[in-house]
Amino acid sequence: MDKARRTAKGGFKKNKSKRQEGGRHLFQTAWFLLTNSFFEGFRTGKIYGGEWKKLCVPGMNCYSCPGAKGACPIGALQAVIGNAEHKFSFYVVGFLFFVGALIGRFVCGWLCPFGLIQDLLHKIPFFKKIETFRGDKVLRKLKYIILAVFVLILPLFVVDILGQGSPFFCKLICPVGMLEGGIPLVLLNKTMRSAIGFLYYWKGAILAITILLSIMIYRPFCKYICPLGAIYSLFNPVSMFRYRLDHDKCVHCGKCKKVCGMNIDPVENCNHLECIRCGRCKTACPVGAISFGAKEKTAIEGNVHLNAGEETGLQ
Repeated sequence: MDKARRTAKGGFKKNKSKRQEGGRHLFQTAWFLLTNSFFEGFRTGKIYGGEWKKLCVPGMNCYSCPGAKGACPIGALQAVIGNAEHKFSFYVVGFLFFVGALIGRFVCGWLCPFGLIQDLLHKIPFFKKIETFRGDKVLRKLKYIILAVFVLILPLFVVDILGQGSPFFCKLICPVGMLEGGIPLVLLNKTMRSAIGFLYYWKGAILAITILLSIMIYRPFCKYICPLGAIYSLFNPVSMFRYRLDHDKCVHCGKCKKVCGMNIDPVENCNHLECIRCGRCKTACPVGAISFGAKEKTAIEGNVHLNAGEETGLQ
């Protein structure tokens, strides 16, 4: 009887996890359609140039995508960071800080179109799924180097006569731009096909490698490359929206760590820099020890479990 109950409970938990994951993908899809709702662009091959394009979207969504209604914050930042006269650069920085301080990498888990694409790619069956490997933790630092060099330093110092920097990350690395902008625009515009050169094939190769790796490794772009995720990750420990762990409830079963695609242990730190706040750990927890919401001073978070009274000698 006990075995049957455990089996039934396990099946219920599995179904609950599938529903939660399915709900998240539906939300991601709805957000993608909302922010890429210039459907005429997919027919005409023309980029939307209305007033909404002056506003940034929180996730990686290429400016050149025919359906994009907003601007990518990484692309916008690179374009104007070299000239202090461009107030738009202050807007972009302020936007990133505001979103980061509000929800951190929740953007990566729920509001990024390329995050959805990687999620779906990883569901494709493959004979060898790679959870981790030697050098994984070190390689995750690469996105911070890419942020510093290709998004900040090069666009800041390598500028044209107007003081505008070139979007080095978008031109040389970003597979999102190739998938959402480069390929659709070339397919829809015959005149662009004659202009295809080395950079187009180079970006195409990066995209192909990213797609292949996404089938084997959960979100490789998010883990190792994305400069936007690097920015938001710095806000994870301090953002208003955050995860909380109740140490009194936790039974240390390890289920939260097992289901985490980003390979972190929520018991050690539930607001880890790599956490994309997808909600898998919360759903998997059998005792409801993990919760989320707005920041509270009384919350017990991650491995921070201190008694202020004992430390100060007042108790």
